Amino acid sequence: MMIMFNRLIGQLSLIFCLLILCSCNAGKEETPIIPPLTSPLSRDYIGFGVITASFTHVTAEPADDSVSMGYLRRGSVVRVLRRQAIRTGGSFVSWVLIEGNQQGWLKEEVLDIYESEGQAKTAAESMSR
Repeated sequence: MMIMFNRLIGQLSLIFCLLILCSCNAGKEETPIIPPLTSPLSRDYIGFGVITASFTHVTAEPADDSVSMGYLRRGSVVRVLRRQAIRTGGSFVSWVLIEGNQQGWLKEEVLDIYESEGQAKTAAESMSR
């Protein structure tokens, strides 16, 4: 009889604890997460890129077999508008949409990206030395 009474008390205690835990979250409202307006999130471009390869083709689409829109030489400064990862074979290749003397797509590996145009121009000048 005593064992049954202890078991009943244990079960009632467990149910009581579960009810308390469930009621703790019932009154909370979900608050949406809104990112702060920081420069990368508030502007319409990512930054400025400096071409590091001797020369590279600017393509119409982010693909190796896309139509060439022209080329850029080492030290050219471009505005980077967007970044996109494209699946090629078993891996992803990062491409960037650029704007400058040429507009189109480049593989991200052929340029360095800087936050400001001044930083990019300084980097480009140091490449020509």
